[in-house]
Amino acid sequence: MIKTRYLIFLVVFLCGNSAWAQVVPAWGGGADLKDISFGFGFQYISSDFKIFKTADWRSPFFDVGSNKNVTDSLYSISSTGTQGFGVGFVARYRISDNLEIRTTPTLSFTDRTLVYRYLNAENTVSKQVNASLVEFPLSLKIKSDRIGNFRAYILGGLKYSYGISKAAAQDPNLSPLDRVVVSQRGYASYEAGIGIDIYFEYFKFSPEFKISNSIGNILSPNNDPYSKPLDKLLLHSLVFTIYFE
Repeated sequence: MIKTRYLIFLVVFLCGNSAWAQVVPAWGGGADLKDISFGFGFQYISSDFKIFKTADWRSPFFDVGSNKNVTDSLYSISSTGTQGFGVGFVARYRISDNLEIRTTPTLSFTDRTLVYRYLNAENTVSKQVNASLVEFPLSLKIKSDRIGNFRAYILGGLKYSYGISKAAAQDPNLSPLDRVVVSQRGYASYEAGIGIDIYFEYFKFSPEFKISNSIGNILSPNNDPYSKPLDKLLLHSLVFTIYFE
């Protein structure tokens, strides 16, 4: 009888330990267990333009002030990928265990470059489109079930960007050849991305890749040698972010 009791106790003890071992610890500071949580993030940004030209984009630019052409005929206009960075914070609202709404207001600094090649091969001009932006994304994040201390996710949403730097090209005292291309101060974009949540004891670490494309034309029209050949510009960005929650 005593042996039977010891056997039952041993079976219950081992089954209990086995069941407890399958419970995933609530690491990550309990971020996923709260309806609302906050964090911060750092971004690496690579961006370039998709260029649409006017019908007469090759024509030399005629400057009314000097009454002459100040450029040669254009051969090509291209955009090279440029790098920047951003810092911001993240706020999330939990809808369910696998679904949440997230916003990640960010301050970003990045330059985009347009390269103008003229018929004279030696005459190539690069113009930077400076951008210091405050960005307000709103995304829907769909998460997989948690496996140990890992969880994959996809996301998609919209973003509004607003420039906080004054454009030098709007200075009327600049000569035509010293002007730069200016983008719209405010514009919207759509975003999509993938990432993974990694849970540590006191915080959650999330590396994420995301693409962002502007909606509509972001070119601010100006009568200068570098803006006039352009019909519209669309911005394409690849963003790598690490979040800490």
